[in-house]
Amino acid sequence: MLQLGLALCCLTFAASIPDPRQREALIQLESSMQTGGQMVLTDAEQELDAHFFKMKQEEMARAAFPPAVHFFRARDLIRRSPIFSLLQEMPKGGALHVHDFSMVDVDWLVMNATYRPHCYMCCTDNQSIRFIFSSRRPKPLPRCSPWTLLEELRAKMVNSTDLDSSIKRNLTLFTEQDPEEAYPSQDVVWDRFEQTFAAVWGLVTYAPVFRDYFYQGLTQFHLDNVMYLELRALLPEVYELDGSAHDRAWTLKTYRDVTEQFKNQHPDFFGARIIFTVNRGVNLSVMTEVVEEAMKLQRSFPDTLAGFDLVGREDSGRPLWYFREALSLPAERGIELPFFFHAGETDLEGTDVDQNLLDALLLNTSRIGHGFALVRHPVAKDLSRKRGVAVEVCPVSNQVRESL
Repeated sequence: MLQLGLALCCLTFAASIPDPRQREALIQLESSMQTGGQMVLTDAEQELDAHFFKMKQEEMARAAFPPAVHFFRARDLIRRSPIFSLLQEMPKGGALHVHDFSMVDVDWLVMNATYRPHCYMCCTDNQSIRFIFSSRRPKPLPRCSPWTLLEELRAKMVNSTDLDSSIKRNLTLFTEQDPEEAYPSQDVVWDRFEQTFAAVWGLVTYAPVFRDYFYQGLTQFHLDNVMYLELRALLPEVYELDGSAHDRAWTLKTYRDVTEQFKNQHPDFFGARIIFTVNRGVNLSVMTEVVEEAMKLQRSFPDTLAGFDLVGREDSGRPLWYFREALSLPAERGIELPFFFHAGETDLEGTDVDQNLLDALLLNTSRIGHGFALVRHPVAKDLSRKRGVAVEVCPVSNQVRESL
Protein backbone atom coordinates (compact mmCIF):
# COMPACT_ATOMS: atom_id res chain seq x y z
CA MET A 1 0.00 0.00 0.00
CA LEU A 2 2.92 2.36 0.71
CA GLN A 3 4.25 1.73 -2.80
CA LEU A 4 0.84 2.52 -4.25
CA GLY A 5 0.52 5.69 -2.20
CA LEU A 6 3.94 6.99 -3.26
CA ALA A 7 3.24 6.24 -6.90
CA LEU A 8 -0.12 8.00 -6.85
CA CYS A 9 1.37 11.02 -5.08
CA CYS A 10 3.86 11.44 -7.91
CA LEU A 11 1.14 11.53 -10.56
CA THR A 12 -0.13 14.80 -11.91
CA PHE A 13 -3.60 14.88 -13.41
CA ALA A 14 -4.01 17.72 -15.85
CA ALA A 15 -6.38 18.73 -18.60
CA SER A 16 -3.58 18.38 -21.16
CA ILE A 17 -2.49 15.18 -22.90
CA PRO A 18 -1.48 12.60 -20.23
CA ASP A 19 2.22 11.97 -19.73
CA PRO A 20 3.12 8.60 -21.36
CA ARG A 21 5.72 8.01 -18.63
CA GLN A 22 3.05 8.28 -15.95
CA ARG A 23 0.83 5.95 -17.96
CA GLU A 24 3.61 3.36 -18.17
CA ALA A 25 4.27 3.73 -14.44
CA LEU A 26 0.61 3.06 -13.68
CA ILE A 27 0.57 0.00 -15.95
CA GLN A 28 3.70 -1.41 -14.31
CA LEU A 29 2.38 -0.74 -10.81
CA GLU A 30 -0.93 -2.42 -11.52
CA SER A 31 0.80 -5.37 -13.15
CA SER A 32 3.01 -5.84 -10.08
CA MET A 33 -0.05 -5.95 -7.80
CA GLN A 34 -1.97 -8.51 -9.86
CA THR A 35 -1.85 -12.24 -9.12
CA GLY A 36 1.62 -13.48 -10.01
CA GLY A 37 2.86 -9.95 -10.57
CA GLN A 38 5.86 -10.41 -8.27
CA MET A 39 7.03 -13.61 -9.96
CA VAL A 40 10.16 -13.58 -12.09
CA LEU A 41 9.82 -15.93 -15.06
CA THR A 42 12.64 -17.76 -16.78
CA ASP A 43 13.07 -17.42 -20.54
CA ALA A 44 11.32 -20.75 -21.07
CA GLU A 45 8.45 -19.72 -18.79
CA GLN A 46 8.07 -16.41 -20.62
CA GLU A 47 7.90 -18.28 -23.92
CA LEU A 48 5.21 -20.62 -22.57
CA ASP A 49 3.32 -17.67 -21.08
CA ALA A 50 3.27 -15.89 -24.45
CA HIS A 51 2.12 -19.08 -26.19
CA PHE A 52 -0.58 -19.64 -23.59
CA PHE A 53 -1.80 -16.03 -23.89
CA LYS A 54 -2.08 -16.42 -27.66
CA MET A 55 -4.07 -19.63 -27.24
CA LYS A 56 -6.47 -17.86 -24.87
CA GLN A 57 -6.99 -15.00 -27.31
CA GLU A 58 -7.75 -17.44 -30.13
CA GLU A 59 -10.25 -19.37 -28.01
CA MET A 60 -11.98 -16.23 -26.79
CA ALA A 61 -12.40 -15.06 -30.38
CA ARG A 62 -14.39 -18.15 -31.36
CA ALA A 63 -18.18 -18.02 -31.44
CA ALA A 64 -18.55 -20.79 -28.86
CA PHE A 65 -16.59 -19.67 -25.80
CA PRO A 66 -16.95 -22.38 -23.10
CA PRO A 67 -16.99 -20.13 -19.98
CA ALA A 68 -19.90 -18.18 -21.48
CA VAL A 69 -22.31 -21.15 -21.52
CA HIS A 70 -23.61 -23.72 -19.05
CA PHE A 71 -21.05 -26.39 -18.19
CA PHE A 72 -23.26 -29.20 -19.50
CA ARG A 73 -23.21 -27.55 -22.94
CA ALA A 74 -19.56 -26.54 -22.67
CA ARG A 75 -18.18 -29.88 -21.48
CA ASP A 76 -17.42 -31.30 -24.93
CA LEU A 77 -16.02 -27.94 -26.07
CA ILE A 78 -13.68 -27.95 -23.07
CA ARG A 79 -12.54 -31.49 -23.77
CA ARG A 80 -11.62 -30.48 -27.32
CA SER A 81 -9.91 -27.28 -26.20
CA PRO A 82 -6.13 -27.05 -26.84
CA ILE A 83 -5.88 -25.00 -23.64
CA PHE A 84 -7.50 -27.78 -21.62
CA SER A 85 -5.10 -30.33 -23.12
CA LEU A 86 -2.16 -28.12 -22.20
CA LEU A 87 -3.44 -27.64 -18.66
CA GLN A 88 -3.86 -31.40 -18.25
CA GLU A 89 -0.19 -31.90 -19.06
CA MET A 90 1.00 -29.27 -16.59
CA PRO A 91 1.82 -30.32 -12.99
CA LYS A 92 -0.57 -29.13 -10.28
CA GLY A 93 0.28 -28.59 -6.66
CA GLY A 94 -2.87 -30.11 -5.24
CA ALA A 95 -6.64 -30.58 -5.42
CA LEU A 96 -7.98 -29.20 -2.15
CA HIS A 97 -11.75 -29.35 -2.67
CA VAL A 98 -12.75 -32.92 -3.49
CA HIS A 99 -15.70 -34.85 -2.04
CA ASP A 100 -15.60 -38.55 -1.27
CA PHE A 101 -18.60 -39.70 -3.32
CA SER A 102 -17.84 -37.62 -6.41
CA MET A 103 -14.13 -38.17 -7.03
CA VAL A 104 -14.36 -40.99 -9.60
CA ASP A 105 -15.72 -41.06 -13.14
CA VAL A 106 -19.29 -42.39 -13.28
CA ASP A 107 -18.33 -44.75 -16.13
CA TRP A 108 -15.94 -46.55 -13.78
CA LEU A 109 -18.61 -46.88 -11.10
CA VAL A 110 -21.10 -48.43 -13.50
CA MET A 111 -18.78 -50.64 -15.54
CA ASN A 112 -16.73 -51.79 -12.54
CA ALA A 113 -18.74 -51.63 -9.32
CA THR A 114 -22.19 -52.60 -10.63
CA TYR A 115 -20.75 -55.56 -12.58
CA ARG A 116 -19.42 -57.20 -9.43
CA PRO A 117 -21.21 -60.24 -7.98
CA HIS A 118 -23.94 -59.79 -5.34
CA CYS A 119 -24.86 -56.26 -6.47
CA TYR A 120 -28.57 -55.52 -5.97
CA MET A 121 -30.49 -52.47 -7.19
CA CYS A 122 -33.93 -51.05 -6.46
CA CYS A 123 -35.84 -48.05 -7.84
CA THR A 124 -37.26 -45.45 -5.46
CA ASP A 125 -40.66 -43.83 -5.78
CA ASN A 126 -38.98 -40.48 -6.49
CA GLN A 127 -37.26 -41.84 -9.61
CA SER A 128 -33.86 -42.54 -8.11
CA ILE A 129 -32.02 -45.81 -7.46
CA ARG A 130 -30.29 -47.52 -4.55
CA PHE A 131 -27.65 -50.26 -4.39
CA ILE A 132 -26.48 -52.84 -1.90
CA PHE A 133 -24.10 -55.79 -2.01
CA SER A 134 -25.35 -58.83 -0.14
CA SER A 135 -24.75 -62.58 -0.05
CA ARG A 136 -28.53 -63.08 0.23
CA ARG A 137 -31.56 -61.15 -0.96
CA PRO A 138 -31.62 -57.92 1.08
CA LYS A 139 -34.53 -56.83 3.23
CA PRO A 140 -36.98 -54.53 1.41
CA LEU A 141 -36.12 -50.84 1.48
CA PRO A 142 -38.95 -48.40 2.27
CA ARG A 143 -40.31 -46.53 -0.75
CA CYS A 144 -38.26 -48.69 -3.12
CA SER A 145 -39.09 -51.49 -5.57
CA PRO A 146 -38.09 -55.11 -4.80
CA TRP A 147 -34.34 -55.65 -4.97
CA THR A 148 -33.03 -56.92 -8.32
CA LEU A 149 -29.74 -58.79 -8.65
CA LEU A 150 -28.00 -56.97 -11.51
CA GLU A 151 -26.02 -60.05 -12.49
CA GLU A 152 -29.27 -61.94 -13.17
CA LEU A 153 -30.93 -58.97 -14.86
CA ARG A 154 -28.06 -58.47 -17.29
CA ALA A 155 -27.95 -62.21 -18.04
CA LYS A 156 -31.50 -61.95 -19.40
CA MET A 157 -30.57 -59.09 -21.74
CA VAL A 158 -29.11 -59.33 -25.21
CA ASN A 159 -27.46 -55.96 -24.66
CA SER A 160 -27.19 -54.15 -21.32
CA THR A 161 -26.10 -50.81 -22.81
CA ASP A 162 -29.46 -49.14 -22.16
CA LEU A 163 -29.47 -50.37 -18.56
CA ASP A 164 -25.94 -49.10 -17.99
CA SER A 165 -26.82 -45.73 -19.52
CA SER A 166 -29.88 -45.47 -17.30
CA ILE A 167 -27.80 -46.18 -14.20
CA LYS A 168 -25.25 -43.56 -15.24
CA ARG A 169 -27.98 -40.94 -15.60
CA ASN A 170 -29.00 -41.62 -12.00
CA LEU A 171 -25.47 -41.09 -10.71
CA THR A 172 -24.84 -37.66 -12.20
CA LEU A 173 -26.51 -34.27 -12.63
CA PHE A 174 -25.64 -34.20 -16.32
CA THR A 175 -28.60 -33.95 -18.67
CA GLU A 176 -29.02 -33.87 -22.44
CA GLN A 177 -31.95 -31.49 -21.95
CA ASP A 178 -31.68 -27.76 -21.63
CA PRO A 179 -30.16 -27.48 -18.10
CA GLU A 180 -32.28 -24.44 -17.28
CA GLU A 181 -35.45 -26.42 -18.08
CA ALA A 182 -34.31 -29.63 -16.36
CA TYR A 183 -33.32 -27.71 -13.22
CA PRO A 184 -35.54 -24.61 -13.02
CA SER A 185 -34.55 -23.75 -9.44
CA GLN A 186 -31.91 -24.33 -6.77
CA ASP A 187 -34.35 -26.55 -4.87
CA VAL A 188 -34.76 -28.86 -7.86
CA VAL A 189 -31.06 -29.15 -8.66
CA TRP A 190 -30.08 -29.63 -5.01
CA ASP A 191 -32.67 -32.37 -4.57
CA ARG A 192 -31.33 -34.14 -7.64
CA PHE A 193 -27.76 -33.60 -6.43
CA GLU A 194 -28.53 -35.20 -3.06
CA GLN A 195 -30.29 -38.12 -4.77
CA THR A 196 -27.18 -38.90 -6.81
CA PHE A 197 -25.11 -39.08 -3.61
CA ALA A 198 -27.71 -41.36 -2.02
CA ALA A 199 -27.58 -43.62 -5.09
CA VAL A 200 -23.79 -43.85 -5.01
CA TRP A 201 -23.72 -44.55 -1.26
CA GLY A 202 -24.51 -48.27 -1.35
CA LEU A 203 -21.96 -48.87 -4.09
CA VAL A 204 -19.02 -47.00 -2.61
CA THR A 205 -19.49 -48.06 1.02
CA TYR A 206 -19.10 -51.76 0.14
CA ALA A 207 -15.60 -52.57 1.46
CA PRO A 208 -14.03 -54.08 -1.71
CA VAL A 209 -15.44 -51.25 -3.85
CA PHE A 210 -14.46 -48.65 -1.26
CA ARG A 211 -10.78 -49.52 -1.50
CA ASP A 212 -10.77 -49.74 -5.30
CA TYR A 213 -12.87 -46.58 -5.66
CA PHE A 214 -10.40 -44.48 -3.68
CA TYR A 215 -7.44 -45.96 -5.53
CA GLN A 216 -9.18 -45.22 -8.85
CA GLY A 217 -9.82 -41.65 -7.70
CA LEU A 218 -6.14 -41.15 -6.92
CA THR A 219 -5.30 -42.65 -10.32
CA GLN A 220 -7.56 -40.23 -12.19
CA PHE A 221 -6.19 -37.20 -10.37
CA HIS A 222 -2.63 -38.42 -10.93
CA LEU A 223 -3.34 -38.74 -14.67
CA ASP A 224 -4.21 -35.03 -14.58
CA ASN A 225 -0.83 -34.42 -12.92
CA VAL A 226 -2.31 -33.58 -9.52
CA MET A 227 0.45 -34.29 -6.99
CA TYR A 228 -1.50 -33.94 -3.74
CA LEU A 229 -5.13 -34.33 -2.72
CA GLU A 230 -7.31 -33.44 0.24
CA LEU A 231 -10.58 -35.35 0.38
CA ARG A 232 -13.64 -34.22 2.30
CA ALA A 233 -15.05 -37.49 3.59
CA LEU A 234 -18.02 -38.40 5.75
CA LEU A 235 -16.08 -41.44 7.02
CA PRO A 236 -19.15 -43.66 6.58
CA GLU A 237 -19.60 -47.12 8.05
CA VAL A 238 -18.17 -49.36 5.34
CA TYR A 239 -19.90 -52.74 5.12
CA GLU A 240 -18.94 -56.28 4.13
CA LEU A 241 -20.89 -58.81 2.09
CA ASP A 242 -22.33 -60.43 5.23
CA GLY A 243 -23.72 -57.07 6.40
CA SER A 244 -21.15 -56.41 9.12
CA ALA A 245 -19.91 -52.82 9.29
CA HIS A 246 -16.63 -51.09 10.12
CA ASP A 247 -16.27 -47.97 12.24
CA ARG A 248 -14.81 -44.60 11.25
CA ALA A 249 -11.34 -45.48 12.49
CA TRP A 250 -11.28 -48.44 10.07
CA THR A 251 -12.43 -46.18 7.24
CA LEU A 252 -9.74 -43.59 7.97
CA LYS A 253 -7.09 -46.31 8.28
CA THR A 254 -8.16 -47.68 4.89
CA TYR A 255 -7.76 -44.23 3.33
CA ARG A 256 -4.27 -44.10 4.83
CA ASP A 257 -3.31 -47.60 3.66
CA VAL A 258 -4.58 -47.09 0.10
CA THR A 259 -2.75 -43.76 -0.09
CA GLU A 260 0.51 -45.41 0.98
CA GLN A 261 -0.01 -48.17 -1.58
CA PHE A 262 -0.58 -45.58 -4.30
CA LYS A 263 2.48 -43.55 -3.27
CA ASN A 264 4.65 -46.68 -3.37
CA GLN A 265 3.51 -47.33 -6.94
CA HIS A 266 3.67 -43.66 -7.97
CA PRO A 267 6.74 -42.11 -6.28
CA ASP A 268 6.04 -38.65 -7.74
CA PHE A 269 2.71 -38.43 -5.88
CA PHE A 270 3.02 -36.50 -2.61
CA GLY A 271 0.04 -38.03 -0.84
CA ALA A 272 -3.56 -37.53 0.25
CA ARG A 273 -5.17 -36.42 3.51
CA ILE A 274 -8.73 -36.54 4.77
CA ILE A 275 -10.96 -33.70 5.96
CA PHE A 276 -13.58 -35.33 8.19
CA THR A 277 -17.03 -33.94 7.36
CA VAL A 278 -20.50 -34.05 8.86
CA ASN A 279 -23.77 -32.82 7.39
CA ARG A 280 -24.75 -29.38 8.65
CA GLY A 281 -28.32 -30.61 9.17
CA VAL A 282 -27.50 -32.47 12.40
CA ASN A 283 -28.34 -31.06 15.83
CA LEU A 284 -25.92 -29.69 18.41
CA SER A 285 -25.79 -32.94 20.39
CA VAL A 286 -24.75 -34.97 17.35
CA MET A 287 -22.23 -32.32 16.31
CA THR A 288 -20.65 -32.42 19.77
CA GLU A 289 -20.28 -36.21 19.55
CA VAL A 290 -18.76 -35.96 16.07
CA VAL A 291 -16.27 -33.26 17.10
CA GLU A 292 -15.27 -35.43 20.07
CA GLU A 293 -14.64 -38.32 17.70
CA ALA A 294 -12.77 -36.07 15.28
CA MET A 295 -10.36 -35.09 18.06
CA LYS A 296 -9.75 -38.76 18.89
CA LEU A 297 -9.14 -39.59 15.23
CA GLN A 298 -6.77 -36.63 14.95
CA ARG A 299 -4.68 -38.06 17.78
CA SER A 300 -4.71 -41.57 16.25
CA PHE A 301 -4.08 -40.50 12.64
CA PRO A 302 -2.24 -37.15 12.78
CA ASP A 303 -0.65 -37.60 9.35
CA THR A 304 -3.90 -38.66 7.66
CA LEU A 305 -6.62 -36.47 9.17
CA ALA A 306 -6.13 -32.91 7.91
CA GLY A 307 -9.07 -31.35 9.71
CA PHE A 308 -12.84 -30.92 9.94
CA ASP A 309 -15.69 -29.39 7.92
CA LEU A 310 -19.47 -29.22 7.54
CA VAL A 311 -21.10 -30.22 4.25
CA GLY A 312 -24.57 -30.11 2.75
CA ARG A 313 -26.66 -27.28 1.36
CA GLU A 314 -25.78 -24.14 3.25
CA ASP A 315 -29.10 -22.38 2.66
CA SER A 316 -31.17 -25.14 4.30
CA GLY A 317 -28.63 -26.32 6.89
CA ARG A 318 -27.89 -24.90 10.30
CA PRO A 319 -25.47 -21.94 10.42
CA LEU A 320 -22.02 -22.25 11.97
CA TRP A 321 -23.05 -20.02 14.89
CA TYR A 322 -25.56 -22.68 15.99
CA PHE A 323 -22.65 -25.13 16.43
CA ARG A 324 -20.24 -22.67 18.08
CA GLU A 325 -20.07 -24.56 21.40
CA ALA A 326 -19.21 -27.88 19.76
CA LEU A 327 -16.78 -26.31 17.29
CA SER A 328 -14.98 -24.48 20.12
CA LEU A 329 -14.13 -27.72 21.97
CA PRO A 330 -10.75 -28.33 20.26
CA ALA A 331 -9.48 -24.82 21.07
CA GLU A 332 -10.76 -25.02 24.65
CA ARG A 333 -8.88 -28.29 25.18
CA GLY A 334 -5.73 -27.20 23.41
CA ILE A 335 -6.18 -29.80 20.67
CA GLU A 336 -5.22 -28.90 17.12
CA LEU A 337 -8.10 -29.71 14.79
CA PRO A 338 -7.90 -27.40 11.75
CA PHE A 339 -11.18 -26.26 10.21
CA PHE A 340 -11.81 -26.00 6.46
CA PHE A 341 -15.33 -24.64 6.48
CA HIS A 342 -17.71 -24.44 3.56
CA ALA A 343 -18.99 -20.88 3.90
CA GLY A 344 -20.42 -18.16 1.72
CA GLU A 345 -21.96 -20.67 -0.71
CA THR A 346 -25.21 -18.74 -0.64
CA ASP A 347 -26.98 -15.82 -2.27
CA LEU A 348 -29.33 -15.30 0.71
CA GLU A 349 -28.15 -11.88 1.79
CA GLY A 350 -28.80 -10.72 5.35
CA THR A 351 -29.73 -14.15 6.78
CA ASP A 352 -28.10 -16.19 9.56
CA VAL A 353 -26.57 -18.40 6.87
CA ASP A 354 -25.08 -15.31 5.23
CA GLN A 355 -23.02 -14.73 8.39
CA ASN A 356 -21.20 -18.08 8.02
CA LEU A 357 -18.20 -16.34 6.47
CA LEU A 358 -17.65 -14.15 9.52
CA ASP A 359 -18.31 -17.06 11.88
CA ALA A 360 -15.88 -19.27 9.98
CA LEU A 361 -13.18 -16.65 10.51
CA LEU A 362 -14.11 -16.28 14.19
CA LEU A 363 -13.67 -20.05 14.52
CA ASN A 364 -10.23 -19.68 12.94
CA THR A 365 -10.89 -21.58 9.72
CA SER A 366 -7.77 -22.42 7.71
CA ARG A 367 -9.54 -22.17 4.35
CA ILE A 368 -12.97 -21.26 3.03
CA GLY A 369 -14.84 -23.57 0.69
CA HIS A 370 -16.62 -21.73 -2.19
CA GLY A 371 -16.90 -18.33 -0.49
CA PHE A 372 -18.43 -16.50 -3.45
CA ALA A 373 -20.47 -14.40 -1.00
CA LEU A 374 -17.20 -12.68 0.02
CA VAL A 375 -17.97 -10.03 -2.61
CA ARG A 376 -20.65 -8.59 -0.30
CA HIS A 377 -18.69 -9.07 2.95
CA PRO A 378 -15.87 -6.49 2.90
CA VAL A 379 -14.79 -7.21 6.49
CA ALA A 380 -14.61 -10.98 5.92
CA LYS A 381 -12.80 -10.39 2.64
CA ASP A 382 -10.21 -8.16 4.31
CA LEU A 383 -9.76 -10.51 7.29
CA SER A 384 -9.27 -13.55 5.08
CA ARG A 385 -6.57 -11.72 3.12
CA LYS A 386 -4.75 -10.52 6.22
CA ARG A 387 -4.85 -13.97 7.83
CA GLY A 388 -3.86 -15.79 4.67
CA VAL A 389 -7.11 -17.78 4.59
CA ALA A 390 -7.30 -19.23 1.09
CA VAL A 391 -10.61 -19.54 -0.75
CA GLU A 392 -11.34 -22.79 -2.58
CA VAL A 393 -13.05 -21.46 -5.70
CA CYS A 394 -15.43 -23.92 -7.38
CA PRO A 395 -17.10 -22.07 -10.30
CA VAL A 396 -18.40 -25.14 -12.16
CA SER A 397 -20.04 -26.49 -9.01
CA ASN A 398 -21.63 -23.12 -8.26
CA GLN A 399 -22.89 -22.69 -11.81
CA VAL A 400 -24.36 -26.19 -12.12
CA ARG A 401 -26.17 -25.87 -8.79
CA GLU A 402 -27.40 -22.42 -9.81
CA SER A 403 -25.71 -20.57 -6.96
CA LEU A 404 -24.31 -18.04 -9.43
